[in-house]
Amino acid sequence: MLFFSYFSPFFRLCLHPDKQLVVSASDDHSWKMWSIPSGELVTAGEGHTSWLSDADFNPSGTHLATASGDATVRIWEFARGLCTAVLAEHAHAVWGCSWHWAGDFLASCAMDNLSRIWDITSLKCRNVLRGHTDSVNSICFVPFTNNLCTSSADKTVSLWDARTGLSTHTFYGHQHSVNHATPSLKGDIIASCDSYGVVQIFDIRTISSILAVNLGPHPANRLALHPAGNLLAVASNDSTIKLVDLQSQKILGIGGHDDAVHTVLFDHDGNHLISGSTDCTIRVWS
Repeated sequence: MLFFSYFSPFFRLCLHPDKQLVVSASDDHSWKMWSIPSGELVTAGEGHTSWLSDADFNPSGTHLATASGDATVRIWEFARGLCTAVLAEHAHAVWGCSWHWAGDFLASCAMDNLSRIWDITSLKCRNVLRGHTDSVNSICFVPFTNNLCTSSADKTVSLWDARTGLSTHTFYGHQHSVNHATPSLKGDIIASCDSYGVVQIFDIRTISSILAVNLGPHPANRLALHPAGNLLAVASNDSTIKLVDLQSQKILGIGGHDDAVHTVLFDHDGNHLISGSTDCTIRVWS
């Protein structure tokens, strides 16, 4: 295990699409780019006026989108080293952002119960996704499709057609606020986790839950599917990471952080796990 620290909690991590670089989002109003696994600080960006909740590289790795409690999404261009756009139509804190696989559109979700799809060329809002009845806590494009996956405090996970802005499916099964949902690379399942530590695996084809695992009572903050699709990593508020084998359903707890783990992701090859915590450290596990 390798780790490096900073003076501010890490709430979200995102991995560069091609390089061994990770960007962190935290409550000091800035994002930072780190080299993995050395932990060297490469660059940083300031401009938000509140905590950062999410960050996502565009597919070519030339731009970064960040979401913030200041109710805006910002787009940063690395070549010029500055913020090139501020998207400011959400009414409350923005929880998440996700680039379309082609790089022409960006999606965001917020505490205002809405998700928005932005045209990156015109910087205009193309569609507003209405249907959730409480805060939309996460958003993600299903890989290589025009579909979006959202999770909400209304206890549901939804699939949307980004072209029409309409919901195509809603997944039920959680009894508490759903903190995060993510589709597999194959696009056949969605994994989600809630504020009581329950993880659900939904089959996209049958629109049904095929597995439920109770990792509570502590909240499950974020999860990541291994690129092979057979292993799930869950960031827990009890300062551990839970690894769930989706075939055997065996659970392995990993300790090392000293406070709540808020974010976790696998590298591109699935050989390393990277986590961020309110203990102000990023840890790389092998």
